Amino acid sequence: MGAATVAVTDATFDAEVRKSNIPVVVDFWAEWCGPCRQIGPALEELATEYAGKVKIVKVNVDENPDSPAQLGVRGIPALFLFKNGQVVSNKVGAAPKAALATWINSAI
Repeated sequence: MGAATVAVTDATFDAEVRKSNIPVVVDFWAEWCGPCRQIGPALEELATEYAGKVKIVKVNVDENPDSPAQLGVRGIPALFLFKNGQVVSNKVGAAPKAALATWINSAI
């Protein structure tokens, strides 16, 4: 089985995130970012647990600089929660899975 999270690019950001009919958590990350790799497995698990309720997508900031620039991302990992095409919450830095779940629950 493949990854539960969806890789999103600048080209697909609008369709996958802004036009989604369910809330979307966007993880802005990079290959060289240690904390990004730390939260990767937790986000994969959450993507499976929230399947059908919340979509979790990943944007590689090195390959896709436009989306993070539009949102003013300065540090990674940066997590943004979109609902109906709008940012409703965001969070910078790694957090344990339980804290990520609490954050998602409070925003949806």
